[in-house]
Amino acid sequence: MPLEKAKQILDSIKRGDVRSIYFLTGDEPFYIDGISNYIEENLLAEEEKEFNQIVYYGRDIKVEDIISTAKRYPMMAERQVVIIKEAQDLSRTIEDLLPYVENPQPTTVLVLCYKYKKLDKRKKLSKAIIKTGVYFESQKLYENKVPEWIRKVVNKRGYTITPKAAQMLVEFIGNDLSKVNNELEKLQLIIKPGDSITPILVEENIGISKDYNNFELQNAISRRDVKKAFGIIQYFGNNPKNHPLVMTTALMFNFFSKVMKYHTLPNKSIAPKVLGVNPFFIKDYELAAHNYPMKKVSSIISSIRDMDMKSKGVGASKMSQADLLKEMLINIFD
Repeated sequence: MPLEKAKQILDSIKRGDVRSIYFLTGDEPFYIDGISNYIEENLLAEEEKEFNQIVYYGRDIKVEDIISTAKRYPMMAERQVVIIKEAQDLSRTIEDLLPYVENPQPTTVLVLCYKYKKLDKRKKLSKAIIKTGVYFESQKLYENKVPEWIRKVVNKRGYTITPKAAQMLVEFIGNDLSKVNNELEKLQLIIKPGDSITPILVEENIGISKDYNNFELQNAISRRDVKKAFGIIQYFGNNPKNHPLVMTTALMFNFFSKVMKYHTLPNKSIAPKVLGVNPFFIKDYELAAHNYPMKKVSSIISSIRDMDMKSKGVGASKMSQADLLKEMLINIFD
């Protein structure tokens, strides 16, 4: 997990085990920024930073200039810090860094933030970085893993969060960890240490309705609560910008695909692991499987696919989001 690996890197720095090179790469910028920012803010004393801390952007510098800067000696300090942000802009020439990586300046800490790309591990540069420095790859979390990530982050900070509140945040924000973290920090400002982040707190302070969201729509459909389900989609139809159809379609498709998988499990006790969901929510899939036989689930998945096509203009003429959602519910509850 990137969270544990990032923590290990920061803990080693705090213990004084500072490496000459930190190559931070991958699709999730949250950890890349976190490690880079910590080094930028904490490795040098304030009075040392003016002459010994340099921040460049990849689009503004060449690899040979990075090497030249990294080879300099610090001024009245134990080390210098050179940080290259957006280093992925140097992807065409990044392999030219190899000679320096093989023999880095011991009094320089070189940090390269290589976002949204990865090095070719078959080439020498990545192997040399692993040998002489720190190579950290930050992978994007799947959305079904984000609620657990939220729980760990919140617990580490001395708070708790209810499963529903975590699910609401993921539904509203997705798997952008930086945005999720920003919202968590806002919530922390208004609660006391040890308190729990609840759906009501999320609703009142982030603007996500605790009653009218895809999570509640899923619950209503699971229970075959026709009145509530139609009430929610009417709210969605009146607020299309905050509840895009593509999100609802994706979540409904994902939900019923997992209900289908639940049907096929001979041993239901392994459902949380197989479905990749928090055990707290397994009851929703159990209830849906009870209310919708496998044949019906297959038909529902087909109707959701059909709605997705119609939302893209295939087989439908100017159907509104509300009408498409109503048609989906009619097919589900039929």
